[in-house]
Amino acid sequence: MPNAPASAPQPDFSVVVPFFNEAANAESLLMEITAVMVTLNRPFEVVMMDDGSSDSTPGVLGRVTQACPNFRNLRLNPNRGQASAVYHGLHQATGSILITMDGDGQNDPADIPALLQRLEAADAPDMVVGIRQNRQDSALRRRISKFANAVRSRILGDGMSDSGCALKVFRREVVQAMIPIRTLYSFMPAMAVAAGFRVVEVPVHHRARRGGNSSYGLMVFLWRPVLDLLGMWWFTQRRFPQVRSREWPEDRRG
Repeated sequence: MPNAPASAPQPDFSVVVPFFNEAANAESLLMEITAVMVTLNRPFEVVMMDDGSSDSTPGVLGRVTQACPNFRNLRLNPNRGQASAVYHGLHQATGSILITMDGDGQNDPADIPALLQRLEAADAPDMVVGIRQNRQDSALRRRISKFANAVRSRILGDGMSDSGCALKVFRREVVQAMIPIRTLYSFMPAMAVAAGFRVVEVPVHHRARRGGNSSYGLMVFLWRPVLDLLGMWWFTQRRFPQVRSREWPEDRRG
């Protein structure tokens, strides 16, 4: 592993990565993440969420934790699903800016600086979501994803063209907009928009798997989002936006 800086009491960035039986990809991906994050010259942590892996993933993550003091290895047992791993990882993270990505290596850590640059631009949004270019998935999965994104965007009005992209960066306060549902990744932008946060998209790379197998079959890919879309439509219609209250001196009493 490249040398990583010692952990800071309050890191600027927290990278949250869920892993489930990703022994073939985990170490190389974490090396890439470290190589990218150290170039930012700001304190960071990596929160590795082991979602009850049954292969040698726990051993790989354990070795990385020993080598890098700013890497945290958290384990869910038994397996609770990707959304649960991400949700708990976000609530364990301590950085002021959070970064999420998949543990299968298909997201490219080299895209992180561009997303952070957009987040910290003059017209800074609250969340930046990747749009996967030249997706390295099957034709069927790509077609289903394109259709699902179009339907979801029309119904929820979040304006996103690829909300299922795991590579996202956002400010810590956006976490309060998240609710624990099994299709969390796909609806994170919609939840943020419904809460009054500003969300934008940036093109990112997408890579083929280097090893291992996908944990998500097409049947899950099809029916879970449909069920949750109904609930999310109701939720976005009923929730009120987050506000930042301020006490003015002239309003004080006593």
